[in-house]
Amino acid sequence: MYASRQIARAETEAETERARSDALLANILPPAVAEQLRTSPGRIIADRFENASVLFADMAGFTARSGTMPPEELVRFLDRIFGVFDELTARHGAEKIKTNGDGYMVAAGLPLPRADHAEALAGLALDMLEAARGFEGDVRIRVGIASGPVVAGVVGSAKFFYDVWGDTVNIASRMESTSENGRIQVSAATAALLAGTFALEPRGLIEVKGKGPMQTWYLIGTSDMSAQTQAPPVLEDERRQ
Repeated sequence: MYASRQIARAETEAETERARSDALLANILPPAVAEQLRTSPGRIIADRFENASVLFADMAGFTARSGTMPPEELVRFLDRIFGVFDELTARHGAEKIKTNGDGYMVAAGLPLPRADHAEALAGLALDMLEAARGFEGDVRIRVGIASGPVVAGVVGSAKFFYDVWGDTVNIASRMESTSENGRIQVSAATAALLAGTFALEPRGLIEVKGKGPMQTWYLIGTSDMSAQTQAPPVLEDERRQ
């Protein structure tokens, strides 16, 4: 009887530890990816997605703000903002990839493909701008979105994380860094996917580091806005970038 009780206790503890481990994976990885990792430990998880969109957002003036705020207040400030962004990301069915300082990265169309990946991030970006305006302290963000093929997978051993790579990611980052405060800049590929559904304002050619001159647009709202300007079809050479 003693041995039986010990075995039962060990099984219960093992099940509790397994449940804790599964909950941790579900918290740091997309559910579909966490399930792959749980059922196939040791397997390399990597996929190529031909049609996805990536969003970068960054807070203007954060470096100056971080130098004047007490540490606890700064962390509380970021936690409030990122908490709201997390809720909006989940609401739009997108996938949060990571935060880096005051930067926020999201993707759509992975790990589960979806045809409306660009629309999902466009709606999210507009909601993020609106949410940022509601925070005290004049929080302004720059947002950039690009669409195209990406590679995504799990890296790390002691600390897993799901990341995304490829030229589309680089372009999305450049769309954010060359955008203006309080605006959403999108690539030509993204603009073509959004035309007819969202209002777009042509920015013209801008110089993008590592890419040269690129035609970009500002996302300004949904298609019922009178200022809508539709994007032209994406050229073949733009598809290959």
